[in-house]
Amino acid sequence: MLLELTRWLEQLQSLFGLFGYLTFRGILSALTALALSLWWGPAVIRRLGQLKGGQPIRKEGPESHFSKAGTPTMGGALILITVLASVLLWGDLRNKYVWVVLAVMACFGAIGWYDDWIKIVRRDPNGLKSRWKYLLQSVFGLGAGLYLYYTADPNVVATTTFYVPLFKAVALPLAGVSFVAIAYFWIVGFSNAVNLTDGLDGLAIMPTVLVACALGVFAYLAGHAQFSEYLQIPRVPGAGELVIICAAIAGAGLGFLWFNTYPAMVFMGDIGALALGAVLGAIAVIVRQELVLVIMGGLFVIETLSVMIQVASFKLTGKRVFRMAPIHHHFELKGWPEPRVIVRFWIISVILVLVGLATLKVR
Repeated sequence: MLLELTRWLEQLQSLFGLFGYLTFRGILSALTALALSLWWGPAVIRRLGQLKGGQPIRKEGPESHFSKAGTPTMGGALILITVLASVLLWGDLRNKYVWVVLAVMACFGAIGWYDDWIKIVRRDPNGLKSRWKYLLQSVFGLGAGLYLYYTADPNVVATTTFYVPLFKAVALPLAGVSFVAIAYFWIVGFSNAVNLTDGLDGLAIMPTVLVACALGVFAYLAGHAQFSEYLQIPRVPGAGELVIICAAIAGAGLGFLWFNTYPAMVFMGDIGALALGAVLGAIAVIVRQELVLVIMGGLFVIETLSVMIQVASFKLTGKRVFRMAPIHHHFELKGWPEPRVIVRFWIISVILVLVGLATLKVR
């Protein structure tokens, strides 16, 4: 909205032309989301506390987590609201990719909200039944994939091509089914992966911020004709505007971390984790960097694989590979203090994000 206003004001004063630059609006988007998060955070936490929106703790979880029972959850709503407000202020609302990603965020956030509502109001620690949760995720994931495929510009081959990092000559054109399938798996997969990672104070939000920043770099370069050609990465016209969303996620995430850092005053809940993971997957699909997201979001992948390995091993052999899954609980039960697990996993995430960014030059 403010972008349209500054375009009109630019006719009167050239200084307002500064707002036309993606980088400048990206900075403003991050700062706006951060400021709103810090401003609204205390009120949101108090309100969640009054609603008795406490986090249910699983009896089979680590004993050290029992003291967290009653900590307000659904704090992810703060992230989503501030991201939405920031993007509406500083984003180009004529860009279709902005609306696709916001729609994905809203739909998966709604699933997470309903899941959290069942846990809190109905006092059911299992929340929404898995089959219904995956069905809703599948509907929205497939919907996003279908929309992106059928609105893709047929003259821009890159928008429907699967690229392999490190190998600039490896590019696989995707038909409708294959494109939609990849979009579905990345959106739904990362939605659940971030949700599985969100088990310790601040563990999920910091890697989300890091990956969002890196995806913002890819989005900016993919939307820039000269940079994309020089770096030999897919050119996706209009994708640069996703910088505003990535910056808003970074700002809102850091603002949320202020309250979510150990010991947490509020938890993200499924409303935040499901939505943010789906957004990361959707952006990666749009900028054609699906495999790079697997690298940069490797921490989310490791957490998910640990659960899959644990379940498969127990069903096939009756034995567990880890003391508890997801894997962050394994290290807790080995005696690592929670802050040590969190910070070390953050360090791993920083390394993986840097490796992903390095693929820009190693092509």
